[in-house]
Amino acid sequence: MPEADGLTLTLTELDARLDGFVTEYLKEKSKETAGTYRRSLNEFERWYATERGKFRFRTKDVERYKTYLMEDRGLSQVSVSTYLTALRRFCQYLVDIGLLEENPAKAVKGNRRPSEHSRKVFTEDEIAQLLDGLRTASPIEKRDRAIVYLMLYAGLSEIEIVRADMQDLEQTLLGWYLRVQGKGRTVKDQQVPVDPPVMDAIRLYLDARGRVRPEDPLFVSHGHRSDGERLNTRSVRSRINGLLKATGLKRPGVTPHSLTHTAALIWLNDGLSLEEVRQRMRHGTLDTTMIYFKKQGLLKRSIEERQ
Repeated sequence: MPEADGLTLTLTELDARLDGFVTEYLKEKSKETAGTYRRSLNEFERWYATERGKFRFRTKDVERYKTYLMEDRGLSQVSVSTYLTALRRFCQYLVDIGLLEENPAKAVKGNRRPSEHSRKVFTEDEIAQLLDGLRTASPIEKRDRAIVYLMLYAGLSEIEIVRADMQDLEQTLLGWYLRVQGKGRTVKDQQVPVDPPVMDAIRLYLDARGRVRPEDPLFVSHGHRSDGERLNTRSVRSRINGLLKATGLKRPGVTPHSLTHTAALIWLNDGLSLEEVRQRMRHGTLDTTMIYFKKQGLLKRSIEERQ
């Protein structure tokens, strides 16, 4: 089939082809390898559904998917490469069974493993600019403000935010903590300190929600059709990206996860030790934390200097 025409599959057909890819094409691979490919392709399948037939397995379609992974999802270069590798192998499977003439993903390369985080971080001026743009007139605005505070001052990621329940908030003699389930983990086995300004933002939001139960999600949707349902990462990403655009901070390289990265610089600037920052960011080694240490001076740069 010519590249210009491409290939259109319904969601049902795509799902069947993905199952065939895993059971036939990966039958010689280990369970772990097959599982990695399938999980990576789950992301592609979700995005494919949002395309509503626009993705037709052409090189330009694969390039658009790569842009989505980098800019909308804000994934690391390593993750983008992993997802593209999975799609490239799947497309080769479609070639081998005669549905495609050429592999459209072959020419779309992944990214090299970065030596430092590629996502931009915010300066003190930009942090002030963002916070000044936050509003608290509605429950949605109070919720979004609390999420920003958790990302910026507690270092939470999108997935940790959406997985959080009311009962994960705990008050101790040393202050408030939030039990989190990070990426790649199966249980909430880590504690994140919740400093007073962050807790105040959470309380303001919870007061607007009214009565909540311990098992309820910490953050819920307030839309007409989904009121009370747990937020998903896509909604969090969309809301934060909207705030970044509204405050003039959205630019290439800046994603919602930039808030999480900036948290490390704030703590270093406040005098926390590298080990304390490592623990708060839940890094496995100090090597990762050192990346932020080398970027510490970026927090002090003014907007004028950046431009």
